[in-house]
Amino acid sequence: MNHPISPTVRRRRLARELRRLREDRGLQLSAAAKEASVPQSTLSNIESAEARRIKPRDIDALAELYGASSDIRAALQELARESKEKGWWSSYKDVFGGNALPDFEVEASMIRMYQCQVIPGLLQTPDYAEAVFRGGGAYTDEEVRRHVDARIQRQHVLSRHNPLHLWAVIDEAAFHRQVSNPSVMQEQLQHLVNMAMHHNVNIQVLPFQAGMHAALSGSFFLLDFPSEPDPSIVYTETSTDSLFVQESASVQRYVTIFSNLNAAAHRPAESIQFLEQSLESYKQHAHE
Repeated sequence: MNHPISPTVRRRRLARELRRLREDRGLQLSAAAKEASVPQSTLSNIESAEARRIKPRDIDALAELYGASSDIRAALQELARESKEKGWWSSYKDVFGGNALPDFEVEASMIRMYQCQVIPGLLQTPDYAEAVFRGGGAYTDEEVRRHVDARIQRQHVLSRHNPLHLWAVIDEAAFHRQVSNPSVMQEQLQHLVNMAMHHNVNIQVLPFQAGMHAALSGSFFLLDFPSEPDPSIVYTETSTDSLFVQESASVQRYVTIFSNLNAAAHRPAESIQFLEQSLESYKQHAHE
C-alpha cells in the first residue's frame, strides 16, 4: 500500500515547475499572468505554494503560454489535483493547527533530527507522550488524549511499507528528565532499544561530555525527500510557533550542524549500550 500523498509537497513541486517553465520563457510574473489571463495574485500564490484551490483552466492557460508538452501539462494537472487532497492529519486540526509537519513526514524518505529536551515524538510510547502533554498543565484530559492519538498516528511512517529512515540524535538531558511514574520511563527506554534494532532507525545519544556542541540553539528536523524536484527542508518550533526553513544555504547550515552532532554523539552501538544501562538503572531503582 502506498503511503499518503502530501498536498503541501505537491504544491511545492507544482510551484517550482511552473516558475521554471515561466523563467525558461524569459517572462516576468506580471507578464505571464496578463498573457495567460490568470490574475497576478493567483499566479503569485501558485508559485509561492500558497494556493489551496487551483483551477484546471489556469493550469491549462499557463501550460499553453509556456509551450509545455502534453505530458508536462498532464503532470501539472495531476499535481494541482493532488494538492487539494487531505491527509489523515486534517482531522487533527485542533492538534496541529497550521503546522504542516505530518504533511511533510508522510513523503519524506529520511528525517535527521536533534532533540534536546525529551524523547522525539516519533519514538515516544503512548504513556510517555501523555506525560509530556500533561507536564505543563495546559491541556484538558480530552486535549491530552487527542494530542497523544495524533502523535502515535504520526509514527506510522516508521512501520509502513517502504518506511522512512529516521536518524535521531538525542541529548543525554532527555534521559535524565524525570517522569512522575518511573515505569513509564522504563517502558520508553525499552521501546527505544527495540526501535534502535530496526533497519530504518538510527539512534545516537549526545552525552553531556560532548560539552558545548553545534546545536545549542535547540531541536530541529531535517527532512529529505525521495524525488529530486523536492529539496530538503528544516523544521523547528517554539512554544507558540513553528518554522519551516527552505532557503538552500540555511538548510545546508543545518546539514553541517547535524554532521557535527553525529560526530560528537555516541556511535549507534554505544548508544544502545547507554540505553540498556539506563534501563537497567531504572529496573534496579524499581526494586529498591
